[in-house]
Amino acid sequence: MRILISNDDGYLAPGLSALADALSAIADIVVVAPDSNRSGASNSLTLDRPLTVQKAANGFHFVNGTPTDCVHIALTAMGDALPDLVVSGINNGQNMGDDTLYSGTVAAATEAYLFGIPAIAFSQVSAGWAHVDAAAKVAREIVERRFDKLELPFLFNVNIPNLPYEEIGPLTPSRLGRRHQAEPVVRSLDPRGREIFWIGAPGACRDAGEGTDFHTTAQGKVSITPLQIDLTHKAQLELLRGLV
Repeated sequence: MRILISNDDGYLAPGLSALADALSAIADIVVVAPDSNRSGASNSLTLDRPLTVQKAANGFHFVNGTPTDCVHIALTAMGDALPDLVVSGINNGQNMGDDTLYSGTVAAATEAYLFGIPAIAFSQVSAGWAHVDAAAKVAREIVERRFDKLELPFLFNVNIPNLPYEEIGPLTPSRLGRRHQAEPVVRSLDPRGREIFWIGAPGACRDAGEGTDFHTTAQGKVSITPLQIDLTHKAQLELLRGLV
């Protein structure tokens, strides 16, 4: 099995190393990740400058671009054969609900999905890397399931509680929850007195009921959500056909 691994926290992130170590025992892996933290990059491609690929001492490749850049370059310019699976993470903090629209972790997996390759994004619920080795073990077990009965390609978003391995609950299919509107931007001044803005914190949960990824992980279980790319609002499409 050939697996491409990427992330959005950068090639030096502990979650990336833990995931690579876990999967190298069951597959031939290649790691292509950003040169620095690109959290919140979403599905952006770098089109205003050339990109470079360098190889670190640990064998990981790093790119001066976004997670999507990394996967795109890996699939189109590195190696003769496409991977059987692309995995992204393990992210330093959750990617649930509306977060998935902004997430560079999910974006890296999405780019593979657009190329017709099965992909899984892995995140820990809380930031800080607590019990990341346990999360990596769970990630390996999920990869080993292969999901052969599902139509290919699939795109999964997985969130793993920061718990010792023995305390982590079962893998539980869940839908995306919803958040309230994000907190306002934080205004400040730089050392030269110019006004600057920091993006505010994510909003609180608005829909965290039973069956959502928020509810599942709050119970100590592993949330797995199948994602799709079609953004068409089908109900409104039918209404528009009757209006035009």
